[in-house]
Amino acid sequence: MRISVSSDMDEGVAHLLVAELQRRGHSVLRHGALQPEEKADWAFCSEAAARDVVEGRADQAVVCCWTGTGASIAANKLPGVRAALCTDGYTAGGARRWNDANVLALSLRLTSAALLSEILDAWFDAAPSQEPDDQENIAHLGRIGLG
Repeated sequence: MRISVSSDMDEGVAHLLVAELQRRGHSVLRHGALQPEEKADWAFCSEAAARDVVEGRADQAVVCCWTGTGASIAANKLPGVRAALCTDGYTAGGARRWNDANVLALSLRLTSAALLSEILDAWFDAAPSQEPDDQENIAHLGRIGLG
């Protein structure tokens, strides 16, 4: 799978995240502080990673900033992005299952190496729900704000 990753800082679990995704067999596109020639500010690099998903260069994205909140807000500004700020495995699995999230947002401050592994396990183990109610909610998300 092609995963776009952004971080506004070159610290915390940012490099561990890239290494872990590659260890799991994913191809990684880097943005922000992980790609030196790019602007590292959270709004800019999170947009770049989410845009990779929207424009088909990546299947999913992981966006990181100190709290994860700004990264998730920036990513969610793009139509078709469903970014979820996840601080544990249960939330990550639920975001994929019930919300068909395609962008994972992480806090550089809160995410330890062990927690990162738990979150990624849950994220990649879950598949979007095929339940009619869940599908209806996802379809409705695509219509919100269209007029």
